[in-house]
Amino acid sequence: MPAMLMYPHIDPVAVQIGPLAVHWYGLTYLAAFALFLFLGTRRLRHPPFKYMTGERAWARKDVEDILFLGVVGVVVGGRLGYCLFYKPGYYLTHPLEIFAVWQGGMSFHGGLLGVIAAMLWFAHSRRRPWLEVADFVAPCVPTGLAAGRIGNFINGELWGRFASPDLPWGMVFPQSGSMLPRHPSQIYQFLLEGLLLFIILWLYARKERRPGQVAAVFLVGYGVFRFTAEYFREPDDFLGLLSLGMSMGQWLCVPMIVGGIAMWLWCGRRAPYEVQRSAG
Repeated sequence: MPAMLMYPHIDPVAVQIGPLAVHWYGLTYLAAFALFLFLGTRRLRHPPFKYMTGERAWARKDVEDILFLGVVGVVVGGRLGYCLFYKPGYYLTHPLEIFAVWQGGMSFHGGLLGVIAAMLWFAHSRRRPWLEVADFVAPCVPTGLAAGRIGNFINGELWGRFASPDLPWGMVFPQSGSMLPRHPSQIYQFLLEGLLLFIILWLYARKERRPGQVAAVFLVGYGVFRFTAEYFREPDDFLGLLSLGMSMGQWLCVPMIVGGIAMWLWCGRRAPYEVQRSAG
């Protein structure tokens, strides 16, 4: 049997200065925010945004405001989504614990709904089409997801299902309660939902598309990659596998994929950005 990789037990505290502790997980969030700002400013150079002038023009201030609203949407939506999707019965009887975010429990799909709400607010306040805002934001998101998965790995959480002992990168996570090798699913998700999805979206968005199609590709791409990665990720112990042997994460991805495909087809029948500019 080949030697198995052991989880390296990374200290979650990156820097300790007296009573002040800076955690690696917090630094990954800061990295996600910095990457969004960097990519958002680069996105200003992409069509159709670089052609917009006057009241339609985009600026760095818009990127900063979207980031702030998006962070609020992620935190509020992610927490409420976890409570609603994963433990509705528990939080129904313990409603005050909904606010105990330090105890853990966030849902990507809930965070996505929170970000959508934030983008709707931004679009309304700036009098911009919502699909335009969604197309601007979508390619800037996957690197933040990648940073989050690195944080999951450093924290030694969300480990994978059991793997074959012959798998060269199978890893033992002692904190899982087992000394058998598992898939390092956090790394799979980092590569799929983070890097690969970013490359696909960034290249796709560099050419002008119909309004909403870039956002639709994000929904389909994330849904497919997350659905695939869930086959290697250990399901939540309090839920296990649900109908058809699928995890909760997979079931939540199904409407993303179906909705994204329908959205892409519907948006393909809309007037292109260039026509809307000349008409407006």
